Amino acid sequence: MFYAISWFISLSLLALWSLLCWGVHAFTVWAMSSAGALAAGAAGAAGAASVQAILLPAWLQGWVPPELLRSLEGWITSASPMLQAVLESVPALAGAVTVLAWGIWGLGAVVLIALAVGLHVLIRLLQRNTTASVLNAQAAQRRLAKG
Repeated sequence: MFYAISWFISLSLLALWSLLCWGVHAFTVWAMSSAGALAAGAAGAAGAASVQAILLPAWLQGWVPPELLRSLEGWITSASPMLQAVLESVPALAGAVTVLAWGIWGLGAVVLIALAVGLHVLIRLLQRNTTASVLNAQAAQRRLAKG
């Protein structure tokens, strides 16, 4: 029973780890795909609309104070030359993000599986020690009963 519980917990943690890695990868890919539109918007006069459309989803725009949006748009407009150079180099990194995500996921999966195997071995050792101590106690009772 303890084996099933330990493996269920271990595989659940592996599923959560996979979901977390997938989510971070999806967010990173989304940010990189939005970088081209943001770069084009930051360079031109349509910077404010582009920033608003990319940085904030439509459902969130109603909840953000207009002053904060104006200050963000002002900052991006003033930093547009630097931002343009950075955003132009982002697509070159797009392929590396997937490789990096798989590598990090693989390392985490190996660690989780190693911990699961270690827990399996620990449960086995504890059961063996418990069984041995029970057998020793029964043997001692038999010797006392004999005389």
